[in-house]
Amino acid sequence: MIQQIYEAVLAVLNKNNYGYLTPTEFNLYAQQAQLDLFEDVFYQYNYQVNKENARAQGTGYADIKKGLVEVIDMFSVTAALTTLANNQYTLPSVVTTGSDFYFINKIIAFKADGITFTGEAERVSQSKILLLNNSLYTAPTTEYPAYTTEGSVLTVFPNTIVAQGQVKAQYIRYPETPVWTYVSLGAAQTPQFSITPSYQDFELPLDYFQDLVNKILQYAGMEIREPEVVQFALGQDAIENQDEQ
Repeated sequence: MIQQIYEAVLAVLNKNNYGYLTPTEFNLYAQQAQLDLFEDVFYQYNYQVNKENARAQGTGYADIKKGLVEVIDMFSVTAALTTLANNQYTLPSVVTTGSDFYFINKIIAFKADGITFTGEAERVSQSKILLLNNSLYTAPTTEYPAYTTEGSVLTVFPNTIVAQGQVKAQYIRYPETPVWTYVSLGAAQTPQFSITPSYQDFELPLDYFQDLVNKILQYAGMEIREPEVVQFALGQDAIENQDEQ
C-alpha cells in the first residue's frame, strides 16, 4: 500500500507544480500520519461506545465499533516479560518483547512452568499496594495477583512470583514505522520504488488509504509552504469524517 500512497501524494503535488517531496520527507510524514490515525482509532472507538450507550449505534454491517475493535486487535500482542530481580519485570519494549507498547491491557500470572494460568493481575497505585500487603484480607495471592509500575519496571505481588515466563502482558503495540524504499536510477539519480531489507508497509488496513494520503499532504503542504495543498487535504479530511459520523 505504501507505494500506492506515495504515488497518490506525488500526483497531487505534481498536478500544479507545488514542489518535490523527497523519499526521506515522505517517510517522516508517513510515520507521523500513521501515528496520528492510529491514536485516532481509540478516540473513534470511545465515540462509538458513547453512541452505543445512547442507543445510537448500528448493528451488523453498520456496527462501526466492531470494525474499530478489529483494527485495534491487529496490534494486540501477548508476550512474556523479562525478569529483573525478585518479583520485578521489565515492561514491553523493542529490546525485551520486540515492540513498544501503546498501553497495557492485561497482566497475566502463571505458575513457574509459564503455562498454567493462575490469575489476571490488578493494577494498583504505589500507595495502595502498601495497604493491600499489610492486610490479611486484601493481600494479593497467586489467584488474585496485583502489580504496580514505576518507570519501565513492573512489580508483581505476591513476591513469590519471580520466575522467567511467569508473567505475561497483553498489550497494544505501536505500529511499525513505514519505510518507502528505493533505488536511484539514471544520471539524475531518480528514486525508483524497490523492496529492500528496510522496507516496511503501512500497518493500518486499506480503509485508511485516503486518510493517510490526506495526512501526508497536510505535512507536505506545510513543508513546501503551499496553503492550497493543506486546504485540499483538510477538505478531504472533512469529507471523510462526515461520512464516518
